[in-house]
Amino acid sequence: MNNRERSLSGEAVRLEGIVKRFSGVTANAGIDLSLNYGEVHGLLGENGAGKTVLMSVLYGLYRPTEGQIYLKDRPVAISSPAVAIRAGIGMVHQHFMLVPRLTVADNMVVGWETLWGPFLDRSRIRRRIGELSEQYGLEVDPSARVEELSVGEQQRVEIVKALYRGAEVLILDEPTATLPEQEVESFFATIRALRDEGKAVVFITHKLREALTICDRVTVLRKGEKVGTVPASQATESQLAEMMVGREVVFEVQRERVASEGQPLLRVEGLTAVDDRGVPAVQEVGFTVHDHEIVGVAGVQGNGQSELVEAICGLSRLRQGQVMVDGEDLSGAPPRKMAQAGLVHIPEDRHRRGLILDFSVGENSILGRQYESPFAIGQVGQSKRAIAGYARELVERFNIVVPGVRTPARALSGGNQQRVILARELDRKPKVIVAAQPTRGLDVAGIEFVWEQLLAMRREGAAILLVSMDLDELLTLADRLVVMYQGKLVGERKPGETDKQEIGLLMLGGAVETA
Repeated sequence: MNNRERSLSGEAVRLEGIVKRFSGVTANAGIDLSLNYGEVHGLLGENGAGKTVLMSVLYGLYRPTEGQIYLKDRPVAISSPAVAIRAGIGMVHQHFMLVPRLTVADNMVVGWETLWGPFLDRSRIRRRIGELSEQYGLEVDPSARVEELSVGEQQRVEIVKALYRGAEVLILDEPTATLPEQEVESFFATIRALRDEGKAVVFITHKLREALTICDRVTVLRKGEKVGTVPASQATESQLAEMMVGREVVFEVQRERVASEGQPLLRVEGLTAVDDRGVPAVQEVGFTVHDHEIVGVAGVQGNGQSELVEAICGLSRLRQGQVMVDGEDLSGAPPRKMAQAGLVHIPEDRHRRGLILDFSVGENSILGRQYESPFAIGQVGQSKRAIAGYARELVERFNIVVPGVRTPARALSGGNQQRVILARELDRKPKVIVAAQPTRGLDVAGIEFVWEQLLAMRREGAAILLVSMDLDELLTLADRLVVMYQGKLVGERKPGETDKQEIGLLMLGGAVETA
């Protein structure tokens, strides 16, 4: 630890009465928050609670409508990220701010080139990256191109970039949202190293277990207001969930046991598919999902799960194999025919696959059915009255929080966008549901809602293929688990007869067996 780091102690940041309004909407309502050096401070809340807005005020992306920021007990005005960086504040955003085509070393100085004059001392840059990597266990290759790095590696680059620029206060916005579970613990080791070196770390999250694992104190926001700050060592998941939502949240799910093997509604045999570069990503995969059954697919991201889902749902071409829905061979059929046969898809990327963001909630609620009665009029016309009436019915039944059905989907929170997709697909009363990462990025209330909907469809007789990176979710919901590794199924287990350690080993290619 150098002399500068030894001197870091006491209060790093204090926010007093921070108010932030956007066109009459109050995102932060008079929030007080203190952050100490040598501390990991969790900022917890539902989607839309104001967590990221508050930290964006501290980082200079927004100016507070009211309130004062103090750094080391001195009042400051942070008018831009450049000012924040010079003050020793760094922020790693949920969506990384890296230039993909540049190397790691070049990304360190993007936007700061004028400080170096006409020539960059790249050997000095690489040397400093190496020092930071070794000090915090970040394992960053200065010469690697960012576009060739995994999500976890890119995240490490973002942290190194903040440290390279002198960050003493580090804001991490949903840092584990896209990390596979196997990388989370090593990431936590880095966070602990930062804390032990005297850094002040803000950990923005909605994952209760992670907040209790890595944080020293946790502050909870709800609807833009501060609910309270508690020591993590004295808090429980139930307590934090109730603070977040304002009511008791039930983590245990009621799932009726299936008396015997039912009717096979989804059968996949010898399926082989390629990725968008034409490289084989799924190799001779086969399994069956019966009625009243949830089959979970586990695997580290990038082992063929996305390509499997797209091949089953008709979004990409099969190289070989069969997809049978309730006995009908639909191999290679387009999504519309799949939906007509009773198979619906909840996509992992709701923006790219699930919604047209500039379309209204009403228009998004009939995607895939816009050519059907009563929504269609003639060959090209549509009944706005029928669409609006149907959308209002879905909004009420699925508790979608939205100003009106003409509101663009882009204006909704992530949780409400997901509800629009669920409402649209599940209202078709499908035989088969292919759900890919259905709770990614959702808060505890959103996760609870999605779980309830999937279990309700299971009770009604649907066959559900659930692809998720969340092992807790799979072990909670699935009747059976299959594990993918390098495009193949390498194991099958029943949740009651396995644990996260065994599934994790299979996900990494250990103890390989034929499923």
